[in-house]
Amino acid sequence: MLKNTFCHIPGIGAQTERRLWEAGLRSWDSVNDHTPAREIIPEKKRNLLEKYCSESAEQLAARNAGWFDGMLPSNQSWRLFGEFRHSVAFLDIETTGLSGDTDHITTIALYDGKSIFHYIKGGNMSDFAERVKNYKLIVTYNGKTFDVPFIRKYLRIPMNHAHIDLRYVLSALGHAGGLKQCEKQFGIEREDSLEGVDGFFAVLLWNDFKRNGNQHALETLLAYNIADVISLETLMTLAYNANVRATPFAATHILPPVESPEIPFKPHVRTIEKLRHQYGW
Repeated sequence: MLKNTFCHIPGIGAQTERRLWEAGLRSWDSVNDHTPAREIIPEKKRNLLEKYCSESAEQLAARNAGWFDGMLPSNQSWRLFGEFRHSVAFLDIETTGLSGDTDHITTIALYDGKSIFHYIKGGNMSDFAERVKNYKLIVTYNGKTFDVPFIRKYLRIPMNHAHIDLRYVLSALGHAGGLKQCEKQFGIEREDSLEGVDGFFAVLLWNDFKRNGNQHALETLLAYNIADVISLETLMTLAYNANVRATPFAATHILPPVESPEIPFKPHVRTIEKLRHQYGW
């Protein structure tokens, strides 16, 4: 979709972009044919259109996702996914709380569409910085207000990636609530044993691991954390396709369904039941 996008150009909004599409101006390459633009936008803006289309082509050739992220309206960030989905990190963190001074990250899950990576406090957490810098784009759910600020504060990592926060993309499509609620709205089902496990329960799992040395609790926490990032890929693809269907490019730009990988950790049912009973969950 990026090559067909004009709404990142100053002064060109969604309505003008659609009028350009309808007039036959479908991509940056077609801007050399000025006829449609003359009828729709004044000369001053036509010059701006030419300038930014040329620069857009250069920035895409340089694989500069951050440039487009800074130019696109926030509700149009989904357009990045088509061009940069082979350099994307689906990212989610678990923490001991909501970023108070005494809270910290317990685990991080990262999935790039091929490989799953996980990081644990007191273990390999320092390896995360080296891994995440390999990607042009990150996809999160509520990561702009939670995950990324938390990572910046506690791991001292810049995290200056282009960023699609699915919370806002899905909300614009009418899907509100948390990640699990959005999954259900799309008919996505998690493993039964993880049903009801949420961010608060993840804290209980971490505490059980640290206080009691319960390795099953850690494995359950990692299974939950990784399930989140795998779900992000599915939801991102569904959201991208839903948005594309509202454009003239549905016949050519729809992405195929993704196949979710097997999670390398299994939830431990007895540990989950123990904690539920212990805390009246």
